[in-house]
Formats: sequence, structure tokens, C-alpha cells
Amino acid sequence: MRMFSTRIDMKKKQGFSLVELMITVAIIGILAAIAYPSYSNHMRKTRRNMAAACLQENAQYLERWYTSKLTYEDATAQPCPPEIDAFYDVDVEPTGPRTFTATATPKGAQADDKCGTLTLDEKGQRESSGESSECW
Repeated sequence: MRMFSTRIDMKKKQGFSLVELMITVAIIGILAAIAYPSYSNHMRKTRRNMAAACLQENAQYLERWYTSKLTYEDATAQPCPPEIDAFYDVDVEPTGPRTFTATATPKGAQADDKCGTLTLDEKGQRESSGESSECW
């Protein structure tokens, strides 16, 4: 049995030391440095897919128009979801009685997207002005 106790033994440790706190902050910083670029890339890809879907919906609408009128002229574009408007300018133009071109031009936070402008025509040909081949 111990008769003498020191003052250190009687004190209870409470809280965190500065070293423990700095290690925690460093770990959070490293995780954030890895996660944020991945999240940003995922959001860019999601917005691009939404714009591509809007182009395809408009192409389908124009095909239905053509089926009933035998021309693309005087057809109007269908509105895209409002979430796309902040990131893409979508333009659907009949370029003749039997041709049309639908384009989605990136803007704002989407302007640095690797795919650039997405284009779809009446033949279903998909193009992008960017350097990546995995845009559609």
C-alpha cells in the first residue's frame, strides 16, 4: 500500500493539449485537400450531364415537331431546368427546314470544364469543343 502520493497523481487531466489539437487540425486539412477537388470535379460532371440531357430533350421535342410539320422551322426550344441556367447557355436553333443545332455553352463556375461547348444536331451527332473524349 502506498502511503505518500504526489501532487501530480491527484490532478486530473482535462481538455486537449496544443499538440493534440494541431494534429487534429492537420488531419482535417489533409482530408479537405483531397475531398474538395474530388467534389468539385463531381459537381462539374453532374452539371455537364444535366446540360447534355437538356440538349437531348430538346432534340426529341424538335423531332416530334418535324414529324407533325415536316420542317424544323418555327420550332421553339423547350426550357431547361433552372439549375442549368447558372452554368450553361443552352441554344437550340433550326438552321434550315431539315436541320437544327443544339448547343450548351458553359459559363460561370462551369467555364473551366474540360469538355467546353456541347453540340447536338438532327443526325444525333454529339460533339464537344474540349480536349476530352468522355464528355457525352
